[in-house]
Amino acid sequence: MEPAERIGRFTESVIREQTRIAHLFGAINLAQGFPDFDPPRDLVQALEQVLQKGGSHQYANTWGAPEFRVALAEKLTRTSGRSVDPDRELTVTCGSTEAMIASLMAILNPGDRVAVFSPFYENYNADGILSGAQAVHIRLHAPTWNFDRSELREAFAEKGCKAIVICNPSNPCGKVFTREELMEIGQVLEEFDAVAVTDEVYEHIIYDKNRHTHMAALPGMSERVITCSSLSKTYSITGWRLGYVWAAPKWTNAIRKVHDFLTVGAAHPLQMAAVVGLRSEPSYYERLAADYQRKRDAFCLHLDRAGLAYLLPQGAYFLLADISHTQMGDVEFCQFLAQEIGVAAVPGSSFFEYPVTHLVRFHFSRKDETLREAGQRLERLGERI
Repeated sequence: MEPAERIGRFTESVIREQTRIAHLFGAINLAQGFPDFDPPRDLVQALEQVLQKGGSHQYANTWGAPEFRVALAEKLTRTSGRSVDPDRELTVTCGSTEAMIASLMAILNPGDRVAVFSPFYENYNADGILSGAQAVHIRLHAPTWNFDRSELREAFAEKGCKAIVICNPSNPCGKVFTREELMEIGQVLEEFDAVAVTDEVYEHIIYDKNRHTHMAALPGMSERVITCSSLSKTYSITGWRLGYVWAAPKWTNAIRKVHDFLTVGAAHPLQMAAVVGLRSEPSYYERLAADYQRKRDAFCLHLDRAGLAYLLPQGAYFLLADISHTQMGDVEFCQFLAQEIGVAAVPGSSFFEYPVTHLVRFHFSRKDETLREAGQRLERLGERI
């Protein structure tokens, strides 16, 4: 007997493979996007108190501890401008990874087609395959990463897509979809009776004059948008694996069924502690964005000195750098970079459906001293190529 055929249609995570390569060569890991600094102290203290107090060491409600859902609903209501029902519209998941797969499995039938903007986070293709669906890619065109309206409409009118996945801000290119773009997508969804599944984990990491818009809060979109997100990036707690789905009751009921049999529920004590983060003052999110913009700009100075061209991200904490001048493909370059320079990155080819071998992705969610050391190592590229 052999493994299921669908497993052969996607590879292991290229991102996490690069983390193993980083460990192998002792390289600074700018591949897998997680911080090397601790979360806010009040979250750590809250967890200590929760563990000492007891009462949350057993299962929470399958779709999330009530205290967590209430705090989350309050935050989403405040940031989106649309009232959110904690009991009928929210499902707490084991990270946004589970939120996405549970959502797609709940809305897609085997053989359905789902539109995915390219470049894309690698999980989306695998999620489609595991859901029995087929991905239809819509290109985001560099350097602005805008999409072609005719290509968008073709995905639904001619290729029959039932849903679209939107990462906003986007991993890996850092695009922030404007309100106008989201409304255009919404018009197509209404025309073809389709839905959007949005990945908004970087919603608070926005730069310059860009603004994040909750698509679910746009006029007429409450029934057509399923929002997936997590606390991982906003509060620097990727290891806590606290995600959620925000959706209309029709979709929530279906998603909860899938979630129940995938994981039963997210960690109860971590939910209770994270309530503190969800009730952070607006100034926390302002500082978060400002701090990441400072890291972005400092890292870009190192790339300038290293002779690496890049596209400045509007949001999230990734950027794509152009390695065309090295005469190496992206996989070869990342191996060289980790082994000879001591910095790990991700081959850009893992984010595109068409051949792209001249881009690599770096992330800059690192302490200042870590980024400084990585940048200084990268500046030696010119001596080695």
